[in-house]
Amino acid sequence: MTTSTGFDIRRIGGRIGAEIHGVDLTTGLGPAVVTEINSALLEHKALVFRDQHLDDEGQLRFASLFGELTTAHPTVPSVDGRPQILPVDGDEGIRANQWHTDVTFVRTPPKASTLRSIVVPPYGGNTLIANSAAAYRDLPEPLRELADKLWAVHTNDYDYAAPKNEKAAEYRRRFVSRTYRTAHPVVRVHPETGERGLFIGGFAQSIVGLGPSDSRDLLRIFQSYVTRPENIVRVAWAPGDLVLFDNRITQHYAPDDYGDLPRLLHRVTVAGDVPAGVDGVLSHLVEGDDASHYTPAAV
Repeated sequence: MTTSTGFDIRRIGGRIGAEIHGVDLTTGLGPAVVTEINSALLEHKALVFRDQHLDDEGQLRFASLFGELTTAHPTVPSVDGRPQILPVDGDEGIRANQWHTDVTFVRTPPKASTLRSIVVPPYGGNTLIANSAAAYRDLPEPLRELADKLWAVHTNDYDYAAPKNEKAAEYRRRFVSRTYRTAHPVVRVHPETGERGLFIGGFAQSIVGLGPSDSRDLLRIFQSYVTRPENIVRVAWAPGDLVLFDNRITQHYAPDDYGDLPRLLHRVTVAGDVPAGVDGVLSHLVEGDDASHYTPAAV
């Protein structure tokens, strides 16, 4: 598909994902181009820009076209001198090989995330991104009706697997140095499109009103719809690529399949709003603060 401003949108997955061709992110983008990129993001959920070779400033500039930026993370340090950039460094033994939506343990998770490849392994190291709206539509009607009524508590502090080395252990200590627990609707209504999507993932640890065993069973059922192969696009990185995905209606996963090879991405996230359920009720804090040091507090 060729847009009115002249760039091409080429689907790379049946239900999620498109590559954008004919846009140079190293230059200033006009409002019309930004509007059409945002429209493509809302439709395809994840956009891949190949061979852009941005620097940190360029990534920050591009991400800021879609809204105010967060700092790097509520608890984990940023790139030195770059408070809004989070290093995603597989060489540290810290690998995001769990399905998740970014930072859902706070009340205002990011609207969108950008990932920029700097060092990529010669094999493996892909990023998988899933369409949680398609997952919701796949649910049988009785499960959709149940999901519409449920709330889940998301937290950064739960029983993680044992760290592989001391660097990973130190990262984990920092990650949980401040505890957050937030109750979000299991079904989130997208604030721009009105789509319903399953808003769960790895930080969702319990269902409000249910015990641990029932919570795990229900979350496992819902999560199995998110991670169906037909709802996933796999991004194979090359140095200089950038991916923009809608954090409100996707999950992602980075398979740990590249051994001891180095892999380094930089992440910049766009501040979001407070999630709303199908009844319009907004997410609320269970433990911790409003993370205003990380993302502007929503009203």
